[in-house]
Amino acid sequence: MTYSEAIQYLYDSAPAFHLVGADAYKPGLDNVLALMEQFGNPHTKFRSIHVAGTNGKGSTSHLIAAVLQAAGYKVGLYTSPHLVDFRERIRINGQPIPKEKVVAFAERILDFRFQISGFKYSFFELTTALAFDYFAREQVDIAVVEVGLGGRLDATNIITPLVSVITNIGFDHTEFLGHTLKDIAREKAGIIKPGVPCVIGETDPETEPVFIEAAKQNGLWGEGLETTDCRIWFADQCGYMRKRRQREAPECQLKGLYQDKNQQTAYIALQVLRNYTPYTLHLTPYTISEGFANVCTLTGLRGRWEVLRDKPLTICDTGHNSHGIKYVAKQLRALNIKHSTLHIVFGMVNDKDIDIVLNLLPKDAQYYFTQAKTHRAIPASELQVKFGAGQAFPTVIEAVQAAQKEATDKDIIFIGGSNYVVGEALTLF
Repeated sequence: MTYSEAIQYLYDSAPAFHLVGADAYKPGLDNVLALMEQFGNPHTKFRSIHVAGTNGKGSTSHLIAAVLQAAGYKVGLYTSPHLVDFRERIRINGQPIPKEKVVAFAERILDFRFQISGFKYSFFELTTALAFDYFAREQVDIAVVEVGLGGRLDATNIITPLVSVITNIGFDHTEFLGHTLKDIAREKAGIIKPGVPCVIGETDPETEPVFIEAAKQNGLWGEGLETTDCRIWFADQCGYMRKRRQREAPECQLKGLYQDKNQQTAYIALQVLRNYTPYTLHLTPYTISEGFANVCTLTGLRGRWEVLRDKPLTICDTGHNSHGIKYVAKQLRALNIKHSTLHIVFGMVNDKDIDIVLNLLPKDAQYYFTQAKTHRAIPASELQVKFGAGQAFPTVIEAVQAAQKEATDKDIIFIGGSNYVVGEALTLF
């Protein structure tokens, strides 16, 4: 196989959620455990950190990985979805998995056929097997593993990590995870395991009892545990934000307003990893500063409030639900004070709350609605009608080019609404 043939084979043999949505969702762990057995159970052969959450889990995963890299460790990083190239999902020390490794894996699938006891594997299960097999073969010191969707039934939940991290809870993928914050929190809390310390990024009165109950069930909360090494932390109660306000915390290469919370969660998770696990970890204030200050450079992270061009100021961000768009809109309003006109290239997929998201967007802007190359994309014309203004473009490239044509050097162009819109736009820069 060539690399392109291998990727197409993975897509064809098992539909990808980012392309077709619910039809590709296969919850439960029996499938992936049977699959891992064929590869010698690689998920048991490396240390890991597990990161779940509605928003910020990708940024938090990259922040943790960057600090560990800065400390000299060989670090695996498994995230999803990718923006431009499939290989972005699987990295070691920031370098994407080599094409030949992807090809070799696809050829092994073709040889084995992987139809064990009637199982048919999802794209995400196959990709998880590829990542874990690669990390085990390359003997990483530690891997940072981002949950794909939810937590309890996610394919990544076969690992027993050193630390479990849940960034926050918001409304997203409600058709799979539930329609209340408590229901969604229960699914995310499924990654909490006996004896494994857990960090919750944001405290919420509705979801806090869910996490405390899960901690109790796993022996991490209760009378007499104050002096034990296994417990649960709520990161926003640990004082780190005070350091941020007093400018005593390290600077971060990620500049979105919401990144303060992700940085806080990553910082507390690293402290827990260092102080409350049996893994001897050598971290210093210097390595934390280096990791945070160079997170994008070290890990290859893109699309998080990323400046693509200075004139006109062009920014993209992968915030894609109401929880994420709220921060994006706030930052855009702050920027717009210093610039003439705000141009927004925007597209969404069909499992989001369209009306809530559109109501959060700035009203005093020129809009270029578009749709990414995925069956899940909401037609640009539908977004235009719902918003009641703007223009509709059939492709992301056409929408970006139209905004560039109309914008002056004193304007702002923002590109966002979905990972897929950002990913296609990045090919222009």
